[in-house]
Order: sequence, then C-alpha cells, then structure tokens
Amino acid sequence: MIITKQYRCIHSASCLCTKGHLSEEVIFLVFQRLNWNPKAVATLSCVCKWFDDLAKRVLWKEFCKTRAPKMMLDLQSSGSHSVDGNWRALGKLLIYCSGCKKGGLFNNIHIPGHFVYRTRFSRTSGKSFLLPQCRTDVLYVSDPCEHLDQGDEGDIGFFRGIFKSFGTSKVRKMLIKREAQLHPTEVCPYCKAKLWSMLQAKMVPASASCRLGAYEDAIEYYVCLNGHVLGICTLLPLSDSEEASEHSDA
Repeated sequence: MIITKQYRCIHSASCLCTKGHLSEEVIFLVFQRLNWNPKAVATLSCVCKWFDDLAKRVLWKEFCKTRAPKMMLDLQSSGSHSVDGNWRALGKLLIYCSGCKKGGLFNNIHIPGHFVYRTRFSRTSGKSFLLPQCRTDVLYVSDPCEHLDQGDEGDIGFFRGIFKSFGTSKVRKMLIKREAQLHPTEVCPYCKAKLWSMLQAKMVPASASCRLGAYEDAIEYYVCLNGHVLGICTLLPLSDSEEASEHSDA
C-alpha cells in the first residue's frame, strides 16, 4: 500500500484523528518490538505531520542508537541531545548509498541510490580524509559501497560520513578561510543543506585514496553545512588496492 504524506493534520486538541489514537508511549513500545525497523518508521512518517514529528524526534533517534551505539554515544559526548541535520537525516545516511545522476555532483555517470543492509563507519578511517592540521576533528567515514564494471568509468566506490560538532570543526573554519564556494544547485541527499567541495578547496589528502583503495586523482567528496560527507572514487584493481593499503599502513 502506498501512503501519501499529509501535512494538514497536526493532531491538535480539536482534531478528529485523535479519537482512539495511540499514545507516544505505546508507539515507542511497538517500534521497540520491531527493533526500530527503518522501513516501518519511514512508513509511519508518511501518515501525517504528527507521526512525522514523532519519528524525527524519537523513532529515528532510537534507530540510530541501535544501529551504531558507540558512534552515537561519541557524537553526543559533547553534551548535545541532538545531532547536526536531525536524526532522520543521520538514519538515512547510515543505511542509504546516494549514488549519483548525470549532470549532478559527480557529472558523467548515473548510478541509482539504494539502501544497504549494513555499513561499517570508522572514526580511525575518518582521519585519513582530513588534512594534518585538521586531524583533531572527529569524522566517521563508511567503507566504500562498490559498484563494479561501470564501463569506461571502471569500478566505482561511494562513501559517506559525518563530522562530530561540525559547526566548531577546523575543517569548517578552513573552508570559510579559503572562501570555498557552495555548490550552486546540488544539495545534501540526506538533509538538503548546501554543499562544499573538498576537492575545489584543495582539502583532499593523499591518505584518503590509500584508505579507500582508489586512484589518487579519482577521488572527490563534499561536506554539507550540517557535516554530512558524501564522496565518490574509482577503485583500484584488487591486487593494486592491497598494495596501496599496505603502503598506507606502513
């Protein structure tokens, strides 16, 4: 069944929708039993604005805490009770590879976005995507989502990530200092915020390609105003990738 999202109902005191309506506590228990199933949460969000608000405030937060508990604990360790860009955006980032479209962020290739069953995000790997002077920042980056045999483009990898407290990060300060321009048309697929190109700002270190197992001149990534990272790379053949990884570790 396809449910069309409605924004008229906000479940005010006079709203007829509240007759026999489940309380937040009951809905919480139901979704706890469902282990915060993201498909069920997304479906509930489409019913009306009240359910959408509940999902954003509570259900997506619990999903994120269940899917990546150590990462969520770290992202909130500065005392914040929320995350940059809201919990729904972070939930989507955890389980969705954004792909790319022709004429979009990555120009020449079209690969549809898709959901992924499980992805590993690493704070240690994130250091490889930061210039030496920015490595006190905390960045979690995923393993690349591999899309093999893409014709002339070769083997393509997409990766995504999130900064902790991006608003006070050294990366953000450097982007502003270098007068980096926001992309004129494209926005973050997770939170719809504007995007900075790390490549145009000359802030992509060589260590990033080593960590990904990618060609050094074939990696590009963006960071949005909320600190979400999305990028693309051309992957090395497996034997070359293993050599690059050994060189990086050394």
